This record gives sequence, C-alpha cells and structure tokens, in this order.
Amino acid sequence: MIEPTACVSLTELAERFKLDAAPLATVAARYPVRISRYYASLIETINDPIWRQCVPSPQELDDTDQLADPLDEERLSPVPGLIHRYPDRAVLLVSNHCATYCRFCMRKRQVGCSAGKFELGAALAYIADTPQLRDIVLSGGDPLMLPDEALHDLLGALRRIPHVEVIRIGSRMPVTEPARITPQLCRLLAAHHPLYLNTHFNHPRELSPQARAACSMLADAGIQLGNQTVLLRGINDDYTVLQELFTGLLRLRVRPYYLHQMDLVQGTAHFRTPLERGRELIGALRGRVSGLAIPHFVVDLPGGRGKVPLLPENLQKSADGWSIRTCTGEMVRYYDP
Repeated sequence: MIEPTACVSLTELAERFKLDAAPLATVAARYPVRISRYYASLIETINDPIWRQCVPSPQELDDTDQLADPLDEERLSPVPGLIHRYPDRAVLLVSNHCATYCRFCMRKRQVGCSAGKFELGAALAYIADTPQLRDIVLSGGDPLMLPDEALHDLLGALRRIPHVEVIRIGSRMPVTEPARITPQLCRLLAAHHPLYLNTHFNHPRELSPQARAACSMLADAGIQLGNQTVLLRGINDDYTVLQELFTGLLRLRVRPYYLHQMDLVQGTAHFRTPLERGRELIGALRGRVSGLAIPHFVVDLPGGRGKVPLLPENLQKSADGWSIRTCTGEMVRYYDP
C-alpha cells in the first residue's frame, strides 16, 4: 500500500477549527478516519460540503437500524476479495484503504478496519476459471493505493486471462489525493487498454486545479473517465449544485455516469435523501443542460439484486414505499427511510 503524501489528524482539525476532538475520536473508534492533507485543505468551515464528507459525525453512531452489508456482498463472494453479482462482470477488491475515508462509504463495515495484505490468488483463479467474466472492476478501498509495480503486475495478470476484455478501476484519488496521478502512473495504465476509470466527485468544490490536472493527465493517456456521484443530503441535493458539478466534470473530460441513491448502510442515515428527491433533481436538469451532463439516477437494491435505473417504467409508488422492477423483471419492495 502506498502512503498518501500526508494525512491530518483529528487533533489538528480540532485545533484549526477550535472544537473538541473527543466526540470525533469516539466515532473514529467505531468507524476509522483518514483524511489526506490535500482534501482537508479544501475545507473552509465546519460542516461545509467537504467537512461533512470526511470528518466523523456523532450521527454515525445513532444509525443502528440498517445492515452493515445491505447489498449482500459477503454472500456474493465465491472466494475472498471477489464479488460476483452480475453474469458477465465481477468486482475485485484489491485494497482495504483509501487516501480519505468517506463517511458515507458503502463498505463502511470494512474499509480501514484491517491492515492485512490482500491475497488475490484465489480471486484471479476464479476469474480465469469463469469464462463468462469479461468485465472486471477493481475496487476496495482504492485500487490506486497499490504501488505502481503491484498495480502493473495485477493488471498484467488480468490481461493474460483471454476472456477478460475490459478492466475498470474505481478510484477517488483524483478527488482526494490528485498528486497520486503521475505521468508514470498514466503510462502504466495506458499499457493495459481497454481500461476505464470511474472517479467520485460529489461537489463542485472538489473540482480544484489539482483535480483538473489529474483528470487531464488521465484523459491525455487515453483513459476513459466516468464519474459516480452519491446523492448526499445537505451536500449536493440541490439542482444548482448538481448542474455546476456535472457541467464542470464535462470540462474535465469526465462523463457523469451515475447519480447514486444512498445505500442503506448502517452509520449513514444522516446523508440519505428521499428517493423522490433524486427523481426531482434529474427532472430539473433535463432540458436545461446537455444530455452528456445528466447521469443515470440509480439505486443499488438491497439483497444483492443489483443497480436499477430509477425510470418511470421501473417504479410503482404506494402509501408505504416503493416497488422497483429489477433487470430480471422481479418487483422488489424498497424501504425509503
């Protein structure tokens, strides 16, 4: 695992903003904290959109109603470190660390909770023995926490599997540690085309000069860039914020790909918006910005049923919630807290 250039401590943050670090430390004892010094530099005030994404809140400990693994990833792991949910693609978990730990993380139960080395042999063997797997998504944690040499070896191992056609990397490094994106890294990635990178900008304040430079280097290397935004209450659940974010991403050559309804992950309830709010926001964007700037609004259904675009033909609303049609035609009840 690489070490980010520097991280800030909760004590430093408390001193900078003149607050008591003890409540933050209590949360950190349950859900690990890591904030890159770069990302902390984007914070302007307590509880601003950057602060809320990375600094622990006592509200995390108040949410005990939901499951730690609502997407059933553990059940869908035929071997450690691999999630096989869809027929032709799988997620390969290659790191348990990130430059910054997002407080709304879908893998809040495990990211940062272990320093153990990831053993990928069984997962790579499973991929090699499963010919229908043509699309592999590297995730974690953040795959770009791997040193260049280890990342090169892993990509090479996947490229030697004949039926693996596409490799995707999910990384928030362009957002939280853009210095990780170097010419050397871009040359390494370009050697393994076709390769796609989906990053994770949630607010226009994250579109800094450093982030722009990182995305430019990746795009210049021929890396197709997409973005997956999570709809977060009090951070980006506003039409003007999303418009600025999505149009700003296009200027960086990053295609808005998904707008995610918050997963029902324990410890994240204070970030959730009503499902209807996301539909309203997408509706407000249509016709006002380019279609290129409008992502798919999706929900990842509990129980491992996968992502579903929230389109009128997939939804039925009732007095006590929603029924959502999956890609297989199954109607699933969705609890919208």
